[in-house]
Amino acid sequence: MKLRFLGTGGYHPNERRHTAGILVPELGVLFDAGSCLFRVARYLQSPVLDLFLTHAHLDHVMGLTFLLVPILKREITVCRLHAESHVLDAVRNHLFSQPLFPIFPPFELVPLNDETVIADGRAVVTHCPLTHPGGSRGFRVDFNGRSFAYTTDTVADRSYLDFIRDVDVLIHECNFPDEMSQWCDSTGHSHTSAVAQAARDANVGRLYLTHIDPQRPDDDPIGLSTATAIFPKTFLAEDLLEVDV
Repeated sequence: MKLRFLGTGGYHPNERRHTAGILVPELGVLFDAGSCLFRVARYLQSPVLDLFLTHAHLDHVMGLTFLLVPILKREITVCRLHAESHVLDAVRNHLFSQPLFPIFPPFELVPLNDETVIADGRAVVTHCPLTHPGGSRGFRVDFNGRSFAYTTDTVADRSYLDFIRDVDVLIHECNFPDEMSQWCDSTGHSHTSAVAQAARDANVGRLYLTHIDPQRPDDDPIGLSTATAIFPKTFLAEDLLEVDV
């Protein structure tokens, strides 16, 4: 199983990073729908797309409007949106309100179940609550004895450690370096050492940091050495990076 990072930035795109999107091409599974979604059709290996939304903040849903073209071109024949009911309502009633975007694509709106079996029964997706203003969900995929978790827009704490425990790959937001940790609680985001500690304590295989502060387009926006000192198998994700699980 391979993962493609379509977008690794937070809040708004910059010259280096688009906002959130993690694709599993062979399974036709996508997590979040940020400004990176113009890239989906290029990498998707299935005309059926299961798209899971962590929450309804604009940097995670704005790209839903971009899917209209690949749907009309039949590059995507089925698109199921999986999210909490209030997130689906926000997408339908606000993002696709008539004055903003008058054409609602033929999405299938699917409220989250405790677990969702996807890709013709080959993979199971589960989720857990995260700490973030307005709420967010973390997701985990188990497929053929391998697993990964996607944990974004949250304050790194111990509340979800059991959920991510022993995954082969953890994708975790890291919006701030440690010297800006005072912003974490008020914004609902994470800083470097706290994320690395969570990965270490949950015994994950590898850690990829994403949802990077868009004010920092430089090569080391989060102090990667701080993370690797705590959890050596930590990597900074970049747009279009592909990794094996």
